[in-house]
Amino acid sequence: MPRLLILGAHPDDAEFHAGGLACIYRELGHPVKMVSVTNGQAGHYDTQRTNDEFVAVRRNEAAASGAVIGAEYVTWDFPDSGLQATLEVRAAIVREIRTFQPDLVLTHRPNDYHPDHRAVGQAVQDASYMVIVPRYLPEVPALRKDPVVAYMVDTFTKPCPLDPDVVLDTTDRVDTLVKMMSQHESQFFDWLPYAERRLEEVPADEAGRAAWLRGWFHERNRPRVESFREMLVQTYGAERGRAIEFMEAYEISEYAGRLDDELRATLFPVN
Repeated sequence: MPRLLILGAHPDDAEFHAGGLACIYRELGHPVKMVSVTNGQAGHYDTQRTNDEFVAVRRNEAAASGAVIGAEYVTWDFPDSGLQATLEVRAAIVREIRTFQPDLVLTHRPNDYHPDHRAVGQAVQDASYMVIVPRYLPEVPALRKDPVVAYMVDTFTKPCPLDPDVVLDTTDRVDTLVKMMSQHESQFFDWLPYAERRLEEVPADEAGRAAWLRGWFHERNRPRVESFREMLVQTYGAERGRAIEFMEAYEISEYAGRLDDELRATLFPVN
């Protein structure tokens, strides 16, 4: 039974980038754990609440999101918007991987728009070999085999674009994804609309918010889908591939476990 660990920089990164695969794992009864490496304290425009108050909000929202699919979702204590790929962060990631023993780890690429995303991606890369070194952090038994590490989808092109090894149709999971993201009220209905100068668009009622968020998520997915449309067609066939509206893509890290065809079918079930 494959085990999935998602290491995102902030509460909400895991489901935004990889929630579809998390849904598929849980539907199959596979264990899923989502981790926010930072505490999310900076992600809002309200400067009146204390950091401790806002960290509690984000921690509760993340846990509620994970509960939608029956996945554990934890929020660590590293400060939001101040993360670096330090030895402390690397050690925390190594401990998490050794303890949870995932078969697949998902994270950000080391090149990304957000410094916290870059830091997590670099720290995971730095941890990928160390998880099998027994004399490093000997209090937590080392793994005998490196898990596969994959980078979550983005559309950034410099210094290099994502080169996906796997594409996944998540269209049938979008309602669940919207429900998960809706738990992050402070983000998807406050902070992100504020940052995009669209706060006045957000409806007040629950049903209206869900519909608005689905449309917002579709806008964010469209560039992904069009960037990798031909690969979707190759994977799912012309008819389905051309009709896909929501997708995820993953690039396998060369610094961790290798992905062969048999393991690909296990770790990335094509639904």
